[in-house]
Amino acid sequence: MSVNYSILIIDDEPNLRRSLGLILQRAGYTVTTAANAAEGLHLLQAGAYDLAFLDIKLPDQNGIQLLPQIRDIYPEMPILILTAHATLDTAIGAVRLGARDYLLKPIDPQTIIERVQCILSEHKPRRRKEITNQLQELLTELQSINGKDGISGSLDRPASTTDPARYLKCGGLTLDRHTHSVQIQDSNFYLPPTTFDYLVTLARHSPQAVTYEKLVSESQGFQQISRAEAREISRYQMHEIRKVLEPDPRHPQLIITVRDVGYRLVL
Repeated sequence: MSVNYSILIIDDEPNLRRSLGLILQRAGYTVTTAANAAEGLHLLQAGAYDLAFLDIKLPDQNGIQLLPQIRDIYPEMPILILTAHATLDTAIGAVRLGARDYLLKPIDPQTIIERVQCILSEHKPRRRKEITNQLQELLTELQSINGKDGISGSLDRPASTTDPARYLKCGGLTLDRHTHSVQIQDSNFYLPPTTFDYLVTLARHSPQAVTYEKLVSESQGFQQISRAEAREISRYQMHEIRKVLEPDPRHPQLIITVRDVGYRLVL
């Protein structure tokens, strides 16, 4: 139920904080608000939240500059950008730094509720895995302290590498959806969650080309976005993937650009 979710709103407009908070509270969410970046960071350091709304223009710090600091505290927490100036540069900058989506002011109550429900529903399995991993690490540390290596008790039984719910295989590439790790040619790499999702999309359709719009839609859930925006956002993500996977990112052999269409994964 939505009542179990806690949401933080960081925005300097009192009327927006009040109205957005009321909309979310009526939908059953627990809401906390902050009027500036410093107050928002203090609240994030003091307690956990499931989702955050972040205004681009804050009195003490730009929201784009604040994003990496929030990511340092909660790497997996979805962040929705609030802006009255949804320019291409703003959207791309927010996505590059880990924002889940951006919404235009003035806010539309129905759109807000639908977007929050969708994002939290998608985020639930990741959050469960994150908590499980943390508990497993604590159990391992406790066993080490007690000197009882023989203690049994796995909080989450390791999945088989053939488990399709966890692993996606494409040629010599193996993607682990739980850890966001990539195995290729006996080497393991880690990708940030959003970038990893782009690689998953490419792998699912390989060796077919994936359009810019489909890449952004399937990887990040953006449904109403222009081709120019989709091309710029996906271009950044392909650059990040190539840095990890390609022997020479300047001459890609795995992530191929299909002119005026999109990209394809070739293995």
